[in-house]
Amino acid sequence: MQRVVRVAASYIAKNGTDVTGKSALIAAALVSTLMSPIAMAQAGPAEPVNQSPLSGSSSQREASRPNFLVIVADDLGWSDLGAFGGEIATPNLDALAASGVRFTGFHTAPTCSPTRSMLLSGVDNHEAGIGTMAESLSPSLAGRPGYEGYLNDRVASIAELLQQGGYRTLMSGKWHLGLTEDRGPAARGFEHSFALLQGLGNHFGADQDGAWKKAKANTLYRADGKLVRFPVGRYSADYFADQLISFLDGGAKDARPFFAYLTFTTPHWPMQAPAETIAKYKGRYDAGYEVLRAERLERQKKLGLVALDQQPHPLDGVKPWASLTSDEKALEARKMEVYAAMVDRMDQNVGRVIAELKRTGQYENTVIVFLSDNGPEGSEIDAPFQVRGVPGGAKKLGIDNSLENIGNATSYVGYGAGWAQANSTPSWLVKGYPTEGGTRVSAFAAGKGVVGNRIARGNLSVTDIAPTLLDLAGLAQPTTFKGRAILPFEGHSLVPVLAEKSAEVRTPDEPVGTELFFRRALRKGDWKAVYLPTSGSTYPRDGVGEGKWQLFNLATDPAESTDLAVRYPDKLEELVADWGRYAAQKGVAIPEAATGRSSKP
Repeated sequence: MQRVVRVAASYIAKNGTDVTGKSALIAAALVSTLMSPIAMAQAGPAEPVNQSPLSGSSSQREASRPNFLVIVADDLGWSDLGAFGGEIATPNLDALAASGVRFTGFHTAPTCSPTRSMLLSGVDNHEAGIGTMAESLSPSLAGRPGYEGYLNDRVASIAELLQQGGYRTLMSGKWHLGLTEDRGPAARGFEHSFALLQGLGNHFGADQDGAWKKAKANTLYRADGKLVRFPVGRYSADYFADQLISFLDGGAKDARPFFAYLTFTTPHWPMQAPAETIAKYKGRYDAGYEVLRAERLERQKKLGLVALDQQPHPLDGVKPWASLTSDEKALEARKMEVYAAMVDRMDQNVGRVIAELKRTGQYENTVIVFLSDNGPEGSEIDAPFQVRGVPGGAKKLGIDNSLENIGNATSYVGYGAGWAQANSTPSWLVKGYPTEGGTRVSAFAAGKGVVGNRIARGNLSVTDIAPTLLDLAGLAQPTTFKGRAILPFEGHSLVPVLAEKSAEVRTPDEPVGTELFFRRALRKGDWKAVYLPTSGSTYPRDGVGEGKWQLFNLATDPAESTDLAVRYPDKLEELVADWGRYAAQKGVAIPEAATGRSSKP
C-alpha cells in the first residue's frame, strides 16, 4: 500500500493538478487506489470510501466511477488472437489489446469452473467451492469444504460487492458455478443475467430436449434466475452479445456505473460455427499443426511477446502431420477451420458490444479486461461425456461427425492435441494441466486509466481481477457479507500495473500454488515446481506425467523444457515444502489412490 501511495503522490507531483486526457484518467485511477487501499479490504463494508474524491453528491460520485466490462473466452489458445501471434481475424480484440496493455504472464486455473470461481471471488478455487470440477467430483470428495461444486458462501462474488457498492451488475454467457436457482448468477449479485448453467453446450441450442435430455446431456439456461430456453438456431456468441447489449440499453437511464460480465462459450467444444464464417478459413490449415505452430511463434517474436531465440516445447502425444493419410489431414484441417471461425465470430460480437458502448457514450468511462479461462483443449472428443463408450450413444443423439458435417449443429468434435499445442506455443501442454500451456492465457486490459500500447510481463493471476475492480471502484472489501464472514482476497490489485507504475504485484518470495485433478504446481518468483502423476485422470482422458516433481526456471525457460530438479535440489525442496503449506492452508485433497503413493508431495 505504501508503494501505491508513493506512486500516486509522485505522479500527481510530476503532472500537477491541471492534467487532461489520458493523464487525468491515470491520476484518477491512482487517487482511487490511494483512497481505497486493498489494506482496508479486511475491515469495512463494501461501500464507497467516504474520504475519497468520489464522495459528494450521489450523481457526482457515480459519474466519476468507471464502468467495468470483463470478457472471458472459453478454451482460447494463448496465440489465437492476432495481438498474440495468431492468424485468425480478430480485429476488434486486437484493437483493444493494442490500445491497452497485454499481459504475457497472466495465469488461471487449469480448467474453466475453477478459474471462474477465482475470478469472481479473488481467492483460491479450493476455498471458493470448486476444489475440482463438479463433473469430476468423486464420492470421497463430496461434502468436503471447498469441494461443494458451486461458488460457496465463504466468499462474496465481485458482482455482489459491486452491487452493494452502487453498481449495476449484468451477466451474459457461461456460468458453470452452480445449477440451482439459489446458486445461479441472479443469487450471486447479478441484477440481470442470461446464463448457460453447465460448462458447455451446443452452440446452436440443439441439445435441450429429446434424446439429449434422456441421456442427461441437455443444457440448462436461466434468465434472471428462471429457467428458460435458448432460441434454437441462434449462435451462442451472437445471442450472448445480444443479451448483454439489451441489458446495457435497458439501463440507459440508470445513473449507476455498470459491471458487465460477458462469458462466451466459444471456442469451447463442440466445434460449431455459422457456415459463412467457417468458409473464410477454407484451406488455411492444410499445411498442418507443426507449420501453424512455427508461424505463430515467429509472429510472437516479431510482436515482442517472446524472446527472439525462444524455442517451443516439443509436441506431446501428437502424430506428425506427414504421417497422416490424406483423409485424416482433411478431417483435422476442417476441425481447425471451424475452431478459427468460432474465435472469429466471438471477435465480431466483441466488436458489437464495443460499438454499443461507443454509441451510448459509455466507452470512454469503461475499463475492459479480457482473458481466456484456461489453455486450449487438447482431448480427442467425438461425443458428450455422458455417452462416451455407450454403444450407439452418439447415434441416438443424432451426431454426425462426417467431414462435410463438421461445424454444423449436429456435429460434435474437439480439435485434438496437435492444434491445441500449436495454439499454446511455445508453452508445455494444454488445458487440464498446471503447466504454462494449461494456465498461461492471453489476457489484456484497456480503457479508462490504463496506460496503453505496451506489454506487461509480470506474474499475474486471475485472483487479481476482483481486487482490481473493487479498488478502481473506490470500494473496500468487507469482512462479512449478508451476516456471514467471508474470506479476504488473496489476489492483488493490478492498478499499479495498469498505470505503468509497476510490472509486478507479487514479491519474488510469494508462493502461488495450483492443484487440479491431483496435478500440482508451485510458482515462486521465476521458479516453478510441477508434479504430474503417472496415471491419467478423468480429464483429459489420456493424461501424461512422470510421477515426480520437476523444477523449471521460467525466466530462462518459459517453455518448461529443461528439468532442473537434479541441478538445484535445495530449490526444489523449498518449493515442494511451499506447496505442502499451500495445500494444508487451502484444504487441498490428494487421495493416495490418485498417485499410487503417499499423498505427501
